[in-house]
Amino acid sequence: MHCTPFARTTARTAPALLAACLLAWTPAVAQEAEFKGEIRVTEVLLDVVVTDADGNVILGLGPDDFVIEDGSQEVELTDVTFYSNRRFLESANLAERLGVSPDEVPVDRYFLLFFDDPRQVYPDLSNQLLDSLRWARRWVHQELLPNDYVAVLSYDVKLKLHQDFTTDNEAVLRALDGVARGKDPGGNWPSRAALSEGPSLRQNLLQGEELSKATRKIYGALEAVADAAGYVIGRKNLLLFSVGFGDSGEFGLNPAAVSNLESTGFGTYQADERYYPHMMQELNDNNVAVYAVSYLENLADETFDQGLLNNGLSLVANDTGGEYYANFVNFRFPLREVVDDNNGYYLLAYKASVPEEDAYREVEVRTKNPSFVVRARKGYLTGG
Repeated sequence: MHCTPFARTTARTAPALLAACLLAWTPAVAQEAEFKGEIRVTEVLLDVVVTDADGNVILGLGPDDFVIEDGSQEVELTDVTFYSNRRFLESANLAERLGVSPDEVPVDRYFLLFFDDPRQVYPDLSNQLLDSLRWARRWVHQELLPNDYVAVLSYDVKLKLHQDFTTDNEAVLRALDGVARGKDPGGNWPSRAALSEGPSLRQNLLQGEELSKATRKIYGALEAVADAAGYVIGRKNLLLFSVGFGDSGEFGLNPAAVSNLESTGFGTYQADERYYPHMMQELNDNNVAVYAVSYLENLADETFDQGLLNNGLSLVANDTGGEYYANFVNFRFPLREVVDDNNGYYLLAYKASVPEEDAYREVEVRTKNPSFVVRARKGYLTGG
């Protein structure tokens, strides 16, 4: 018997896109001819953050509270499950009404600290990078819970993995020091890469020269991270500290010296169609939400081209179900907001009819209560 996969079937698909083939066959008759057929059943799983206007997680929602449009067609939810990183101390009756088990084991959270190092392109932003690292150190001490896994990465002319997923806060702090020094940890080479126990980026990340070639642009770096993170089951939250990316226009930049910028027309921001759509689809397909944090804490101080590049951060955050942060007092605000934003999320399940060929399907998620703020990835890839 033969089964043709129509989507990824590895562990990375939960929660992402699951597909199964149900095979039917007819017993031998007359000349013992065998008949085969295939029935594709595709289930889509979407993790969705629902908050009020102040950012507080909304509890107690069910299938009737959501509206899902898959490829512009409204679909019916088959299941809604709420996951949280903390124990709820409400009474048993209240917890039951909210659909939360008060003694449920907290769910692991996954954070990727990704520092797009601006020192080669924008030396004047060096202090902002170092300041973000200082606040990240405080975040590790003050905000993280025992079941929070953190990985640390940086990017200048290539992707660097300073620390694989770990719950060891001291290891995270050492990795942040490595980012501050601009150190290349070198651990991605096959001869030096140690096997990790538990969730791991390094185990599935490109290595050596292959990684360097694939990550010459930041688009490729984010794609590589998304692909490696996809093998870790659950929602992954990528905190992208950056000045931005995309087509900046001709504002005195030297494109030959700036590996992650492209120069096109004057005066408009454009996502680079050669790289951006595929990067965004990889992030969504591997369940990675981007929380984009601008190094330009005060947008009044930005140059015109920097402002345009910052629009790239806003776009990728919106397209992946994350959030965009700029104009804040200090980096403590976005770091704490990301933690609070991931105190709980809903996993929505529904059946979908997808085309035979591999394709990217757009999805829109909203609630029937218009006052709720909903953040979810904008689509998924059918097939593998």
